[in-house]
Amino acid sequence: MKKILLLLFCAFQSTAQIQVDNIQIARDTWGVPHIFAKTDAEVAYGLAWAHAEDDFKTIQLTFLAGKGQLAKLQGKDGAAIDYVAGLLRTKQTAKEKIGEISPDFLAVAHGYLDGINKYAALHANEVLVKRSFPLSMNDYLSAMLLSLSVISGADGVLKDIFNGTIENPATIEEIKGSNAFAFSSSKTTSGETFLNINSHQPLEGPVAWYEAHLNSEEGWNMLGGLFPSGCVIFHGTNENLGWAHTVNHQDKIDVFKLEMKRKKSRKYLFDGEWLKLEKRRVKLKVKMGAFVLPISKKAFWSVYGATLRNDQGTYSIRMGANQEVRGVEEWYRMNKAKTFKEFYSAMEMIAIPGFNTVYADNEDNIFFVSNGNIPLRNPKYDWNGVLPGNTSETLWNEYHPFGDLPQIKNPPSGYLYNSNNTVFHATSPSDNLNPKDFDATMGYPLKDNNRSMRFMEHISAYDIVSYDDFKSIKYDGQYPAEFHFPIDLNAIWEMDAIQFPEIENEINLLQNWDRKSNIENIGAGFFSVLVYKINEHYHGEGTVTESVASRLIAETKTHLMQHFGKTNVPLGETQKLVRGDKEIALPGLPDVLAAMYTNPYKEGKRKGLAGESYIQLVRYKKGELPKIETIINYGASNHKESPHYADQMELFTQQKTKKMTLDKATVLKNAAKIYSPK
Repeated sequence: MKKILLLLFCAFQSTAQIQVDNIQIARDTWGVPHIFAKTDAEVAYGLAWAHAEDDFKTIQLTFLAGKGQLAKLQGKDGAAIDYVAGLLRTKQTAKEKIGEISPDFLAVAHGYLDGINKYAALHANEVLVKRSFPLSMNDYLSAMLLSLSVISGADGVLKDIFNGTIENPATIEEIKGSNAFAFSSSKTTSGETFLNINSHQPLEGPVAWYEAHLNSEEGWNMLGGLFPSGCVIFHGTNENLGWAHTVNHQDKIDVFKLEMKRKKSRKYLFDGEWLKLEKRRVKLKVKMGAFVLPISKKAFWSVYGATLRNDQGTYSIRMGANQEVRGVEEWYRMNKAKTFKEFYSAMEMIAIPGFNTVYADNEDNIFFVSNGNIPLRNPKYDWNGVLPGNTSETLWNEYHPFGDLPQIKNPPSGYLYNSNNTVFHATSPSDNLNPKDFDATMGYPLKDNNRSMRFMEHISAYDIVSYDDFKSIKYDGQYPAEFHFPIDLNAIWEMDAIQFPEIENEINLLQNWDRKSNIENIGAGFFSVLVYKINEHYHGEGTVTESVASRLIAETKTHLMQHFGKTNVPLGETQKLVRGDKEIALPGLPDVLAAMYTNPYKEGKRKGLAGESYIQLVRYKKGELPKIETIINYGASNHKESPHYADQMELFTQQKTKKMTLDKATVLKNAAKIYSPK
């Protein structure tokens, strides 16, 4: 009863407090929305409205998945996602745990839902699935639980179980990632504190960045990036502090093989007793042609959690991501933090299930933590593989406190960084953490990559850095002296070209390449095709042999000759940033600091798929507003008819930025358009 009254109170409060006339949406000359209002809830309403104006379609995809209705739109592809939501019980968990969310954040989330529901009501022609609105708070929390579970790797683990490969999973390591680094004033010529926010995400879709500025009279003043359906900034800066995220790779998910009484029985042995799997039916409505057909699929649940069967047995998965509903609330607390102490306190919630975080502020603090909702596991077992699912010794129920996680504050070196590499290489060698000091069952990997190695090549050359140096490092497009891909391809650079007369010129081209990825670079043009052929052949891991290398180089030569009539093709001809009818030469290659990942396009070319996307560079100095520069890969709007559909592409490909500000008066003075939601 108490929970029901709380929800009714929050719903009433959010609706009562939303005065649309209090909300100003100021669009700057780039179309970026700056939302001003009296309350945080009103700001969230304005964000929902502005984002819906720019990309209502993508926002709906996230919510349809959370509602289990994506199959109504996408057919079989959507049905798989709807089933995962049902299997992970995101709706049920949202309903059971909503009482754990603080009333002030619930009011913000309600404000966002009020805004998105109002937009849907007034733009019914843009609604993708009939009767999918209005959205409820349960829909919202379910969508967030599903999103954070997928980001934590649930989709990959479930796929391995479905495919029967969970006990011998294919080693396909995607060469994608992000960069974040911070320099304290002792490392900068200007005495400022620098922060690089440089996540490498898909260029479009449900996890592509959207830029916004949120400003309320309740102390919220934050500029940064969020994903469609986000009601707060996920990373960026406020007046005092900012942070960047990169994906981390500690062990977030465990898989347990159950001991079944019989192959098709629902009874499984646990601590000497036969327990019975809970069985539910996930009801799917799947679009097939002009019809939507109802389909029912079994979903099982054990004491560990979501459970699936395949020919090898019955498996359960367990993770923190689908058990914690306060993830977005934690980001909200980080948005509102004014000091390092407040920021640290927000992160102590450990409601966000993963992500490395690199932080800087105007008090000259820099901080790194490899955040994660990491279980307290029994060290008696090997947690790298499938665990026995017949004993409470493997059933964890608690998590490491925040203080247990790898973290560094204000190292003497004056810098911190992460490029999805091992968290034990986050600063100078003398200041790094020792992996032996941490619980081995956390599963933190020890690998470096091209980006981390290249960063260290850079930083070792500087005692202190200027802002130009800082930007030069951030936009660096060169591989390190030795490649550090998951696939070892260094043998190509040891081949005797004379022994391969058919591809002698191409081998020489590669071996004489300066390993840079600027658009004029001919070696980069050849490598931009070859690297994907190598990755496809070795499925993400292995060592390139001379025989395979010669064949793939020959295939690359054939491809370039067929489509370009030559093999010495500049990168800017083989690789494009594409938006509608607009096509621009695109710098960057996989796993350079200014990374770009591509897929086949047309006429033998490749187009940008993921990598450099939303970039924010910040300089902090005590007593001053931060100096901010940003850029995004396309523009603020996802509508072809908008002037902001592709207006940042030129700056983006030229590796330039636009200046931004948190100062309300300046924003309003220079705004191209100011209005309130309808």
